[in-house]
Amino acid sequence: MTAKRTPIWQSIATALTEDITEGRYSPGDKLPTEAELSARFGVNRHTVRHAIKSMSENGLVHARRGAGVFVAQVPTDYAIGRRVRFHRNLEQAGRLPGKEVLHLETRAADAKEIEALQLPEGACVHVYDGLSLADDQPIAVFRSVFPETRFPDMTTQLAELRSVTAALKANNVQDYTRAWTRLTAKRATATQALHLRLTEGDPILRSVGVNVDACQEPVEFGTTWFAGDRVTLTLSE
Repeated sequence: MTAKRTPIWQSIATALTEDITEGRYSPGDKLPTEAELSARFGVNRHTVRHAIKSMSENGLVHARRGAGVFVAQVPTDYAIGRRVRFHRNLEQAGRLPGKEVLHLETRAADAKEIEALQLPEGACVHVYDGLSLADDQPIAVFRSVFPETRFPDMTTQLAELRSVTAALKANNVQDYTRAWTRLTAKRATATQALHLRLTEGDPILRSVGVNVDACQEPVEFGTTWFAGDRVTLTLSE
């Protein structure tokens, strides 16, 4: 009786899975192209495609239209509650937090910022655009807006400290809490996709909220766009 042979596509899926479990490819890494995998295993692209499809169905990889196939990341638990602290949240999830400053500017506040921060007409704000990282992988782009009159040196402090909490402490705001948060499902714009290493139109989750000091005065109006497959938002007290 002839022994049953393992399908070639299954052997390829097994080999690639071992590559991932052995750490040759890490979460977020791009796999070789179909052409490169075809050459490696000596098969046609259809067979490689079958193997990749099987791995995708098992949650090991995911394809990004026009970008390739990537090793799936384990979503990072990120707490949304009265005290939202980026570094603390990532460290509690066992991840290495990081931030990149994309842009800092001082300008006239728009209507939404005036309402959220309870500012008078014509007031100015400091705007901090940045990229949040977990283990050097981008998980979110964000915009934090602060009242210029109360925090005149905030842009300089943010550039040096790269921490909203530290910058607020430098301005005698020792603690702050979340007054409200709104979550909305969105699609990534071209710019957001570029920063998050996504494809334009991929699902993202937008969080909008206001932080207040101990006297319930608004100190920050923040908007964060999370990569949908990299973060699990959890509610906390």
